[in-house]
Amino acid sequence: MTSPLSDHEETVTRIGELFRVHGYSGTSLSQITEATGKGKGSLYHFFPGGKHDMAEQVLAQVDAWFAQHVFDVLNHAAPPRDAIGRMFAAVDTYYRAGRRACLMGAFAQESATREQFARRINVFFRRWIIALRDMLRRTGIEGGRATYLAEDTVAAIQGALVVSQALETPRLFGRMMERAAATLLDALPE
Repeated sequence: MTSPLSDHEETVTRIGELFRVHGYSGTSLSQITEATGKGKGSLYHFFPGGKHDMAEQVLAQVDAWFAQHVFDVLNHAAPPRDAIGRMFAAVDTYYRAGRRACLMGAFAQESATREQFARRINVFFRRWIIALRDMLRRTGIEGGRATYLAEDTVAAIQGALVVSQALETPRLFGRMMERAAATLLDALPE
């Protein structure tokens, strides 16, 4: 067993990595105790709602990271080309250049899990799309076109992540990220 973690954030991070690898339904309490070094009593002290509470905190941690490194950048960074570059750099870092699964996407793929966390997953992807759309609108791109570009970009990133992992080809993720960034940059008014 791993030495018990004293940092709650690190405990949440380790649980999140288990959920990424095994899925919410496929992650057992024994795997969680092994990865965190915490006994069942300690886990239930920090997560009174059990595994559901763990997942809520993991998803909140993911959301907070994206809020700081992606959504806020799109909402506040200028010029737009810098915001786009910073968004793609952050996404590449977070997903470890295509080697790390999207936890929100993984939860969305399991029907029972999706039902439990549907609102949180929906809000996460909508926040990303809206932040990107609004940044594009501030450049003068019309409403509908900005929405389509934002949706296409997030879908391209998520799709590239899934396919690159399925094919065990992380460079595919990098290529798709470059194309998605180029599409956005080309769409910006001069």
